[in-house]
This record gives sequence, C-alpha cells and structure tokens, in this order.
Amino acid sequence: MPLLLTIVSSLLLMQGHAAANVWEKPGNSAAVRPPNVVFIMADDLGYSDLGATGSGYYETPHIDRLAAHSMQLTRYYHCQNCQPTRAAIFSGQYGTRTGVFTVGSVNRFAWWKRSLRPPENVTQLPLDRTTIAQVLQQAGYVTGMFGKWHLGEEGQYHPRHRGFDEAITSSGKHFNFTTNPQTDVPPGAYLADFLTDRAVDFIHRHRSKPFFLYLPHFGVHSPHEAKPELIAKFAARPPVGGHKNATYAAMIASVDESVGRVLDVLDELDLAENTVVIFTSDNGGVGGYAREGLGPNGDVTDNAPLRSGKGSLYEGGTRVPFFVRWPGQTQPGAKCDVPATHVDLFPTLVELTGSQLPQQTLDGESLLSLFRDPAANLKRDAIFAHHPSYLGQGEGKFRTTPASSIICGDWKLIEFFEDSRLELYNLREDVGEMHNSVNSHPDLAKQLHARLVAWRQSTGAQLPTPHTPGIKPRDLN
Repeated sequence: MPLLLTIVSSLLLMQGHAAANVWEKPGNSAAVRPPNVVFIMADDLGYSDLGATGSGYYETPHIDRLAAHSMQLTRYYHCQNCQPTRAAIFSGQYGTRTGVFTVGSVNRFAWWKRSLRPPENVTQLPLDRTTIAQVLQQAGYVTGMFGKWHLGEEGQYHPRHRGFDEAITSSGKHFNFTTNPQTDVPPGAYLADFLTDRAVDFIHRHRSKPFFLYLPHFGVHSPHEAKPELIAKFAARPPVGGHKNATYAAMIASVDESVGRVLDVLDELDLAENTVVIFTSDNGGVGGYAREGLGPNGDVTDNAPLRSGKGSLYEGGTRVPFFVRWPGQTQPGAKCDVPATHVDLFPTLVELTGSQLPQQTLDGESLLSLFRDPAANLKRDAIFAHHPSYLGQGEGKFRTTPASSIICGDWKLIEFFEDSRLELYNLREDVGEMHNSVNSHPDLAKQLHARLVAWRQSTGAQLPTPHTPGIKPRDLN
C-alpha cells in the first residue's frame, strides 16, 4: 500500500508539473506556456553607474548578479530625457511619429532668447497608438505596472486603460509620495520599496499564468532623497572618479535592492527559468556637464568615458545599461556591440511572446537574434534621434540646442539646427566624442546627413522655425 500511494503521488506531482507549463490562451486550450516578462527600468541612471559597468563607488550587487547571468547590449540607446523614451517603448515608434520628443512643454526653457522656435511637444501618448501592453494583454498575458508612467495620468491616458490589468503610478517624490489611483501607503515608506512590494505581490498572485510586469522606478531621478541609513553607508567613502554623491549612491542602492527582491521571488516560485528579465535606464545620468562648460553644480554623477549627460544627444545622454536574462536563450556574461534602441523593444517583445503585431507602423527591429547570438547582425544598419527643442542647464546655458542624430555602425553624425553644424564621431575609436571628423571624412558626413534628412522626411519629423532672439511671442506673455 505505501508503494502504491507513492506511485500515485508521483503521478499527481508529474501532472501538476506538466500543468504548470500549459496555459489557457484564446483559441488554444493546450499551448506551451510562453515566457513571463519582467521589465525593470531605472530613471536617470547613467551608463557607468553600476558595478557591472565600471563604478567603483556605487554598490549594485544584485544588478551585477543579474548582469553576470545576462547578455549585455553595450550600445543600447534611449532618448535624451524621460518622456520620449517611454512613448517610444510603448508605441514602438520614434518621437517623430508620436510628437513626443521632450518632457512637458517646450516653454519650460527660454527658447525665445535663441534663434529657433521649437514645435509644440505632445505630452500624452496619443490614444490611437496601440501599446505593447495592449498587445500582450490581448495575447493572454496578465499585465501590471507600478511606478513612473509619464504618458498621461487622467482618464483614458492612464496605464489602466492602455493595456495594464493593474497599474499604480507614482513619481515626483521618494518620501511622502502620492499614487494614482490613491492607494494606502505605509507611513514613512520609500517609493522604491513600495513599488517593489507591489511588484512582488503581483508575481505571487499571477504566477500560474503568463505575466508581463513593468517596474519603472522613479529612482534615481531628482529630488535626490534616500534612506538615511544608506546615505550614512556611503558618506564616509572616498570618491572614485566622478562618483562621489552619497545620497545618489543610496538611491542606486535602493533600486538595486528592488532588483534583488524581484529576482529572489522568481527563484522562490520556480519561475526564473521561464522568465525574461530586462534591466535598463530611460536616459543617461545627470552629469558630465562641467566638462561641457555648463557649470560645476549640475553634476550628480559622471558618465565617463561618455560625453555629457541627460538632455544631450552625446553618448552620455542617450547610451544606457541594458541587460537581458533569458535562461536557455541568452548566454550569461555575453556582450553585443550592435547598436540597438528603444523602438526595438516593441517588436522584440512581440516575437518573444508569440503575440500578434498591431496595425501600426513599428520603427524598430526585433532583437531576438542578438539575444541568442551576440555575434549576429540586424537587417537595418542605422538608428536615429530627433530633438527639435532646447533643454536648459541654467544661467542661459543648454544641455542641447535643437538637433538630430544618426548612428550607423561605428559612426555617429549630429546635426545642430541653429547653425547647421555637423559633428561626426567614430565611436569605436573615440567613444568620448572628442574629435569631430567632419573635415577628415567629408564624403561620409555628407552621406550620413542625407540619410538623416531622408529619415526625418519619411517619419514626419517637425522642425524648429526661425525666430528673432530676445523677442518673446505674444502668445507666451
């Protein structure tokens, strides 16, 4: 009898294990369960702000552990600031199509003192765009997001109506924060911890079905606030290069703790082997400005060896960390130097999950071939950026004036609209963008500029218009 009970128990366990790998999908009652997707995005985290990417001051043991088991895209690009990156990720379209190219109104900065008037920025992701969350939701995924949305908070613009079954947004403060919708928040809670609590709870409740978890932290965005015990940990530590801000280090540590907790719950629930984990940042770090002559007080971190920082089309403003862990598909510790960008995530997640492409133009290309083979190449050979406005740095200085860029292989060309200036850099030989090669490679510069102009025309890019400096238009008075 004991032997019979053992056999029956073993069979039940085997059936239960098999059931865990089968899911109910519309029109297919017994399909192999596709992978879960966990997408974690930090805010304003610079390319070199992790131990895994070279920092000797900040501590990121959990992200470093993730990196060790991931494939890294070493040339992954987002927009120069927060909002357009998020619009591009969720629409799969460059800002030239959505109209979202900066944060908020272009009138945040005194453009009227300059020679160009920027076009108006779209501040909410247009409702006629299908989001990647809607695509995954329609494919049978349970979808949840907790954190900074930045694509519209009211009515139909809220993520609850853009493809997320569960969505709580919050940004602006790290302590004493509010949420949308209003949610009970423990007294003294730190935002990164609160968001992680929600994310972990989401995983626990939906572990039996395919899920898409989007965890966009507000850390490490200003205001720079952190837990006192973590600030104290870094306060006595000597600087390492341009990394020296104890509060900022403590904020990074809280984001790192969050990543660790998410990885731990995936292990605890035996979900790690069938979960794709992506970690990145939305734009470059807030630093590198002193070297640009923009004043000594704006640098919270340092993106060296990259040039400049958030708000700039130089590498320090747009190149960010990117790690993807997909057991059995990605090679742990592998690195790929093929340029990739934000609009690639939409088609990547569609292919990865076996979902259906939406009826809208997608500007990117799936990165699955790179995930599986870092030596592979993509079909396209160039990526683009367009920022037809000004981003200020105080005292009449700007992180960038209106500009566009193209990256093609090792080469990057930037066009500045105020004076039609072109800058050309070989990123393999000059990652710090110190040596403008326009004069030494005039034919290449001409060729890349022609492609940049053609791309702007094909995607409907809006351009700034001439303006008499110093005259503030009546419609702004």
